[in-house]
Amino acid sequence: MNLKSQYASITMSQSIFHSTTPLNLESGESLPEFELVYSTYGQLNENKSNVVWVIHALTGDSNVSEWWSGLVGEDKFYDPADFFIVCANLLGSCYGSTSPLSINPSTGETYFYDFPHLSPRDLAVSLDRLRIHLELDEIHTLIGGSLGGQVGLEWAFSLGEKLKNAIILASTAKSSSWVKGFNEAQRMAIESDCTWGEKRLDAGKKGLEAARAIAMLSYRHPEDMEKKQSDTDEKLDNFRVSSYLRYQGQKLAKRFNALSYWTLTKAMDSHDLGRGRESAEKALEKISARVLTIGVNSDLLFLPHESRFISQHVQRGTYKEIQSTAGHDAFLIEFEQLAYFLKSFYLEENKPD
Repeated sequence: MNLKSQYASITMSQSIFHSTTPLNLESGESLPEFELVYSTYGQLNENKSNVVWVIHALTGDSNVSEWWSGLVGEDKFYDPADFFIVCANLLGSCYGSTSPLSINPSTGETYFYDFPHLSPRDLAVSLDRLRIHLELDEIHTLIGGSLGGQVGLEWAFSLGEKLKNAIILASTAKSSSWVKGFNEAQRMAIESDCTWGEKRLDAGKKGLEAARAIAMLSYRHPEDMEKKQSDTDEKLDNFRVSSYLRYQGQKLAKRFNALSYWTLTKAMDSHDLGRGRESAEKALEKISARVLTIGVNSDLLFLPHESRFISQHVQRGTYKEIQSTAGHDAFLIEFEQLAYFLKSFYLEENKPD
């Protein structure tokens, strides 16, 4: 192991932030207290100017070096030897942060279906509580895709001059009816599970499998699906794509739960940067950070023009587009294109020392 990798591995850690100050939510509800599990990689430099904060997508977690290994990690674009990288598991998720399966301190019982409605704005406020706890006065780069991009936009708006760069991938300033429709279809699948409504940890598990299958159709592109899941032999049943979708549903149901999925898709639906701020355009104009938005030419969920809209209305916006047949998920896998876009974006401003 060389000195650089030894240095990077020593400075990776996971912690829990516990806030005892009530979090008042957009819905009018509140969380009397909450916890966020977060991971950090690398070390702060002397003037704390090297902070990169990553916000995960719908079913992600705080272990960004695992699910975004092509972008974050030793010798990758965001290298812990250069940056202090932070990634927190979002409220409502099931990887250690406060969620529907947590204990409600007001009742002493599990929240289950009484967990309050969260919005991306609420999630951004909770992340800012963590930032203050970590004594970070400035964030060099905030980066997130899909739901993470929505939360990132809300946070970029509220951070103001405390944020230098925002990178928003395959996301939008307001959830479209198309996105809400896909999410509603998934929740209907969860509702159809006969265990949904029961107070048990695995409630809605089979429904979640069906929901994930629906989601996968929105994450992929027909061309990509045909290329990777078509059958080479003649058959009447048991098609390759059927096995693929069932496998993806079962895979998610093993690591996630229906209540968190329900909560976070509801949060995604409620995303509207312009709510209470005249309009999305007016809200975007108030973001002072440099903003790079990245769309995907084959994205059928968050359409490329929605990413371009963001870059057109912020004060200092740049738009780039990934060319891929992978659809929405391209922002998680097209690392060479992402690194190229990021290098171009940072040309005007050197990486922090």
